[in-house]
Parts: sequence; C-alpha cells; structure tokens
Amino acid sequence: MNALRSFSARADVEAILARLGADRADVPVLQPADPFLDTAGEELRRRIFLSESETGEMLCLRPEFTIPVCLMHLDAGEDKRRYGYVGTVFRQRRAGGNEFLQAGIEDIGETDRHAADARSLADALTFLREFGVTAGISVTLGDQAVFNAVLAGLDLSPSAVVRLSHAFGDRDRLEAALAALATPGAAPEVPADIQEPAEAGDRAALINALNMRLRIAGLEASGGRSADEIAERLLIRFRAAGEAADNAALDVLRAFLSIRAPLDRAADELAEFAAARGLAMDETLAAFAGREQAIAAAGVDTGAVTYDAAFGRPLDYYTALVYEVAAPDGAVLVGGGRYDRLLTMLGAGEAAPGVGFSVWLDRIAAQPEVER
Repeated sequence: MNALRSFSARADVEAILARLGADRADVPVLQPADPFLDTAGEELRRRIFLSESETGEMLCLRPEFTIPVCLMHLDAGEDKRRYGYVGTVFRQRRAGGNEFLQAGIEDIGETDRHAADARSLADALTFLREFGVTAGISVTLGDQAVFNAVLAGLDLSPSAVVRLSHAFGDRDRLEAALAALATPGAAPEVPADIQEPAEAGDRAALINALNMRLRIAGLEASGGRSADEIAERLLIRFRAAGEAADNAALDVLRAFLSIRAPLDRAADELAEFAAARGLAMDETLAAFAGREQAIAAAGVDTGAVTYDAAFGRPLDYYTALVYEVAAPDGAVLVGGGRYDRLLTMLGAGEAAPGVGFSVWLDRIAAQPEVER
C-alpha cells in the first residue's frame, strides 16, 4: 500500500500525535507577517506569501507552525505544554508545490532540556515508523551552541563572528563568508548620505537616512527588511572592509566544520579537537555529551545518527540541537531543533525552553512503504 493512502485521512496523523502525548493545536491560516519577518531568517523570509489587511497590517499565509504555536502558547499564558498539529502550510519551494501538509510537535516549557531533545528526536523517528518509512533513512544532527562556542574561542572580530553565526545552517553562505573573511574586501558602494554615517558607525543617523529612502521609494510597509535590519548589515560590511581575519583562526574553524562522526563518538572527537587547540568548551561539551546519553536512553541508536559540525538549519531562532531525517533520495522528511530564544523574540517577558519538529507529509507520501 502506498504511504499516501496511509495518511489520506488526517485522523491517522492526529491519532499518532495523541499517542505521542501531544495536545492538538489549531492555528489560523492567515497570520501576522511581522513575527516571521523578524525572527525566522532569510530562508523563510523570501518564501512566504504576503498580503495586507484593510488597516495596513502585513499578513501572510501560514508558512510553518512553530511560530504560530509559540504565539498561541504566549496568548494562553501556559507554563509548559506539548502541542501537536497537522495542516496546510504555504511557501515557495525549489521543488514541489507551494501548498503542502505538515505535521509536528512543539514541546514548550520543559526545563529538562536533554530529556526534551531526546524525546523530540525519538518522536520524529516514531512518526516515520508509523508510516513504514524506515529503510535507508539517514539522521543528521548539528549543534548551534557548539558552533558558537568554537567561534567564541577564536581570535575573530565581532563583525566576523556575527557574519559567520548568521551564515550557519547554509553551507554555501558559510563557505562564502569564510572565503570573504580570508581576504579584506572593499566597502559597499552606497549613496553619500548612507555611506558617511555607516563609515562613522553612527547607527542612529544611518537608520534615519535609510528610513528617508524607504519612504521616498514607498517601501516602508512592504514586508521587506526594516531600516534597522539594513543598517545592521551595512555596519557589519563597513566594519569588515579592509579587515582580514586571522587565517590561523579560520583554519581552526574549517577543521571544526569538517568533523563528522557517529553521535556516540562525537563528544570524544569534539573534546579532542578542543583540547588540541586550547579552546575552553568544557560546559558546552558536557551538555553535548549529556544530551547524547539522553538520546540513547530514549531508544535511539546513536551509532546510526551522524553528527555533522557544519550542519545547521537556516532559521534564525535555533539555539542548540538541530536535526533532520532524510530519505535515500536526499529528500528531507523531518526537520527539528531547539529554539530557547524564540519566545522572548516573540515578546515573552522571560526566556522559555522549546524544542520541536515538523514532518513533510507530501515527501513521506512519495516514499515506498516498507513492511510493518
């Protein structure tokens, strides 16, 4: 039987979510656009479908569920809850339709991060097993926190650190950033009223000049980047102009990014890497090892999970664990990770832990079903 028929009724998916202990969450298809534009990053920003209300509010068709579920959680004033969802999302994709079904679980407020991370990955794999999609799948795991700890231990300028941190999760952008940092570049060519405050590092004057140009162009409320965002990017580029990073530091970073190992051996490899280069990463590596032990205790074969130091997910709200499960043909079936700063980015008064995953049901449908 084709996997598509297995979940032709959403009730099948909802039954799985219930068995995994998730409360069903329903969020509107039409969403305020600003939370996505402000927090989700370039990858999602350029793919969402924007509109405008009669009052001028920027709206969008729901491009994913994590942000809407977090907003719902904040509105409800909950401390801790597991949410399950299934529904249609809308975003432009390089391959496949722009309207497709997703399901997933968001685990918000669980302070035992190791246990929640382990459960998230175990639940994602259980979801695939429920539809008989297990043959030849690959599980890749990365960690934004480990990458940031390596950056913090290197002799890099603040602008270089920001540039590399923003590029993590996109291999092409990261390689381009490394290449650009190895050779000092010229300052960007911009009009004089923008260049002068940018060269001087005068952020307030730069934002004023950019706001004026956006108003003249009629782009103030177009759903594009704000003057503040443009100013930050320009200031980084002007600070980096004529400044080349220490090649020895970049070589250390490249050596780190080349690390690939089974998850059950990755903590030891990372510890050896840090010790050999004098990087103080004990706390970060202890957390990495503790999470691996929790994942193993949750029944996941950590020898079959690949830790890839260069692997990230191109959404700005991830803070530590990131992972994906891919089919033999390379199609990503599940993607997930930890987003401990997302709720504060969305307006929460206090930081709240969160971890979750999304399942691409259309891609699962395209996979051959194995015998259960």
